[in-house]
Amino acid sequence: EGDCWVHVGTFAIQRMNLRLGKVANVNFLENLSLIQEYKMLNDTTWFLSKDKFVADLSPVGKDNPGFIARKTTTYKNVIVNDTSVVNEVNKNKLVEEIITLPKASEKNKEFWSVARHEPLSKTESGIIKMIDTLTNAPVFQKFTRTMSFIGTGYKDIGNYQIGPWFNWITSNGWEGFRVRFDLATNKHFNKKFKFHTYLAYGFGDKKLKGMGEVFFLPNKSPRTYLYASFTNDLDFGQSYYGEVSSDNVFALAIRKRNIPIKNIKVNEKRFEFFNETLPWMSNLVTITHKTTLPLRNLLPVDSFKVTGSGKPFTNFEVSLRFRFAWLERFLESHFYRTSLGSAYPVGEINISRGFAGVLKSSYSYTKLSASISDNIKIPPLGNISCLLYAGKTFGTLPYILLDIAPGNELYYYNKYAFNMMNRWEFVHDKYGGVNLEHNIGNGIFRWFPKLRFRQFWTAKALWASLSPANKTLNFKQGHNFQTLDGNTYLELGTGIDNIFHVFRIDFVWRVLPTTLTRVNDKNFGIFGSFRVAF
Repeated sequence: EGDCWVHVGTFAIQRMNLRLGKVANVNFLENLSLIQEYKMLNDTTWFLSKDKFVADLSPVGKDNPGFIARKTTTYKNVIVNDTSVVNEVNKNKLVEEIITLPKASEKNKEFWSVARHEPLSKTESGIIKMIDTLTNAPVFQKFTRTMSFIGTGYKDIGNYQIGPWFNWITSNGWEGFRVRFDLATNKHFNKKFKFHTYLAYGFGDKKLKGMGEVFFLPNKSPRTYLYASFTNDLDFGQSYYGEVSSDNVFALAIRKRNIPIKNIKVNEKRFEFFNETLPWMSNLVTITHKTTLPLRNLLPVDSFKVTGSGKPFTNFEVSLRFRFAWLERFLESHFYRTSLGSAYPVGEINISRGFAGVLKSSYSYTKLSASISDNIKIPPLGNISCLLYAGKTFGTLPYILLDIAPGNELYYYNKYAFNMMNRWEFVHDKYGGVNLEHNIGNGIFRWFPKLRFRQFWTAKALWASLSPANKTLNFKQGHNFQTLDGNTYLELGTGIDNIFHVFRIDFVWRVLPTTLTRVNDKNFGIFGSFRVAF
């Protein structure tokens, strides 16, 4: 919805007002307005002079207090169709629509009172004064710190940080009752270095575990960092951003029943070097020395003999990852950043090489893998997220170094894993797969607009095989591994999203294969998840 003003002499758009439609399904938003004004630069060229964005937000419902967010951008001294502009833009090392000068966000109030294109209105000045008073109030500061600690799990105390609190007290089948305490530095300790360590103790196995890591960020743009860590702890499985790991106070309550728990102990030294060589390409070099010890419900170390002076299940690996993401955007904190995605496909290539004889490592191998992902908008039918991937491992290796299909043994939905597959269920050395998720929007729920529900469907497929040499080495008496042998693994799902704005329920069916032996013979599952999104 909206309106516009048309200039009489040139019939050019001089101003336009756009408003969010009343039937739009957007969370926490009661109203949204976009106002743009244009001015004539010369006799023929009109250019944007003011861009105003106003959002009426109601996080706890329209009948409760909310707040209004405003963003106004003004443009001055605009130059177009000038070779000097083109030459200056070509000097930019970053391909960005807007270049923000270093330390621009650190300017004081006196600077902005002079540099601002338009003076603040009386209302805007009053809002700034009110916000300053509120943020400096001890009661408000205590409230925000408490809510941040509950929501994120972390709490800053001076130059240090503790948390996450949901890892402090947990329980699992091997350690029994487990306690863990993390301590890290924050940006007030050092703006380029971040240190983090934790200690954990299991009252069942009576063993002390821990981890220490250091992160060094010498340059944010283009981004470069160095990372080193040492870990001596149980392996709690693959962890992804936003997902629930098994080392979590909530994990025991949402774990699937009647599935044997696999426990592994890992001793790992790791070093990483990351560098953005181009605005759209980054490289990550990783060097890892790792010793793995299966503890329960997996083939033990003594089932695998090695020749030479190396130790079984010990490997030394160097890997190189190339990532291609044109105009990818990020949400940055002081040390870390989260990708907001790209309007273009994102590709990755990984090359890993294992070296026998280095620090008592026992295995020589090569791993190759590649993936491409994209988020395709298909209005008015929503958007499709897709991931294509493939890989191959060259070498005869124990299962711990082969490619393990990512399973999920929790009732919390994992978009990166096969949710009806168990961990360590399928082993392979050659594989290819595809993940699809189509978010339709309202879908069938458009007939019930007050519910604000959203509809989606998912499909995940995997094709994989295992070489005869690796079958002979790993498929021994007592093993519980399987291989697809070129067959297809397929999961299909659908569900309801945006329940109370934050919850999602997935209904997932395991369709293929139908002939393999199952530890858990269920072919249907219901999973829940939580997220905050507009």
